[in-house]
Amino acid sequence: MAYPGDYSAFWRLSRTWRRGSMTRAIETPGQGAGAYGNGWPSALPKHVGERSRMKTILVPTEQSSTMVSALDTALLLARKFDSCIEGFPLRPAVADLVAMDPDSGLTMVAVKENDAEMVRQAEVLFRTFMENNRLPQRSGDGPASLSWSWLADAPSGHDFVGSYGRVFDMIVLARPGDEWQSPSMITLESALFESGRPVLIAPPSSPRTLATNILVAWNNSTEQARTMADATPLLRLAERITILTVEGATVAGPSGEQMARSLRMNGLAANTMTLKPIGKRTAGETILAKADELGCDLIVKGAYTQSRLRQMIFGGTTRHILANAKLPVLMAH
Repeated sequence: MAYPGDYSAFWRLSRTWRRGSMTRAIETPGQGAGAYGNGWPSALPKHVGERSRMKTILVPTEQSSTMVSALDTALLLARKFDSCIEGFPLRPAVADLVAMDPDSGLTMVAVKENDAEMVRQAEVLFRTFMENNRLPQRSGDGPASLSWSWLADAPSGHDFVGSYGRVFDMIVLARPGDEWQSPSMITLESALFESGRPVLIAPPSSPRTLATNILVAWNNSTEQARTMADATPLLRLAERITILTVEGATVAGPSGEQMARSLRMNGLAANTMTLKPIGKRTAGETILAKADELGCDLIVKGAYTQSRLRQMIFGGTTRHILANAKLPVLMAH
């Protein structure tokens, strides 16, 4: 049967449905009459184009004082979506270990032995955590359930997370602090700029809850819009959403009220507020203070609206939050 009218409408709708990863077949023309007539479906599915669940979580694992918090944060997230948490041993590239101290007298054999020990310690830490929390090890290739897996043959180097993270719904990292050339910052920037996936940054101390009371640090930017899309599954589960705009810390773009309207059209209620920093308080300080006042357990923040170099030299909202947040922060770029 020929499709009446303009064929381009058919192809646009077809592409929309494919992008939504729909698993059921689209009704073909002539098989029932929907609202579009001629057999088109009567309405688009509720979550077309939206990743409605976070089933795969990646946690780069290393021996550090903040690693337990990262694992606890990942577990809180996994329990919300019955997700599989996958770990891999995070450590410097072997060549980097030699470059750090070329006069140390370390032989390549000693460097490789040290690398193998870091891998062993990371796996013990990860496995012990999962076993203590009674999560089963994943088996089979079916849909993910609350479980864990371990990538034993991950290569060394802090940039691996940026490539491997592309096939996960979320990457969870410990907060890097304020040392901008530290390995932990290199790992975070690799995740943010190379993976194309959102990054959940755990605070220094393990959080008790996650994403029940969310503060959106809205600055009108493209980066923030991208982060909102990535955060949608968590926004849908939140009990409270507050959209905060800080005067003087925005770019040209839609207002917080317009973002709230968009959320309402998607069935999500959100409060909005605009604050002017008090005294010499920065935008980052204002955001963290308001999150603390409201008792929030997640900040949703687009990363690096200003360039990384500018933020490193002059400071910026992203830099301040990364260095000082005491609650989980979801970032994307």
